[in-house]
Amino acid sequence: MYNGIINVYKEAGFTSFDVVAKMRGILGQRKIGHTGTLDPDATGVLPVVVGNATKLVDMLTDKKKEYVAELKLGMRTDTLDASGNVLETKEVTCNEEQIREVVMSFVGDIMQIPPMYSALKVDGQKLCDLARQGKEVERKPRPVTIHEIEILNIDMEGGPTVKIRVLCSKGTYIRTLCDDIGTKLNCGAVMISLIRTMSGAYSLDTAHTLTELQSLKDEGRLDEVIIPVDSVFADYPKYEAKGETLRLIRNGNQVQINGMNTEKIRMYDGDEFIALYEVKDKKKYIYKVQTMFL
Repeated sequence: MYNGIINVYKEAGFTSFDVVAKMRGILGQRKIGHTGTLDPDATGVLPVVVGNATKLVDMLTDKKKEYVAELKLGMRTDTLDASGNVLETKEVTCNEEQIREVVMSFVGDIMQIPPMYSALKVDGQKLCDLARQGKEVERKPRPVTIHEIEILNIDMEGGPTVKIRVLCSKGTYIRTLCDDIGTKLNCGAVMISLIRTMSGAYSLDTAHTLTELQSLKDEGRLDEVIIPVDSVFADYPKYEAKGETLRLIRNGNQVQINGMNTEKIRMYDGDEFIALYEVKDKKKYIYKVQTMFL
């Protein structure tokens, strides 16, 4: 069984679930998950966790994301992107300076209403499934953080269109951000392209397409691109357990590690990473299990 993280480049036309399904076929194992949904039309970084790394899903999903998006002013659709049905078109009367001012006004802590066409569940049903049935339900605004916005380009001809780089917290919908920008400019806007360029520590330049991953598997070289589980905890000290301490750790028991003065410790049996432990009593050097990776 493979264990670790694979930085997948999701191509257009695939859902995030499609990627997981195809990775199960490539790896020949079922224990696989992804760390943050991307729309089918979107491309870019989709870290996939395999084997015991599936225990990292929540931790990796919680990391910052970076996107490059392009939005077109002067229209609104039901999906908030170019794939949807046009609900309204409107003349764009704002100038470039006003566009810049409005776009940058979204930097910071903001509230977003999730789009109906999303995988978010309400009462056990995906919003996108309800939307396809012609239903719309009330969605409560949710807090998200836009850490940075960089305006890459504004084209006032035949659009206008605006290209932006966005660094944001988990749970941020870039389609909603584009729609909100259009609303504030009083002309509407739809997202016409989206690339996720970074998800936590994983970036576009180290991502691999499904075709590349299949080729690596066929050549027996897949291990070359599997990122070890313990790399996620590289900031914490390593402890190679032996004897009775090792037995206790393998059973998930608390242990005393004298001389350690750290919040968390990576526990090993030789070269095998077996668990992440966290401090329980600093004065007595007592540590308890946070997550087992056996």
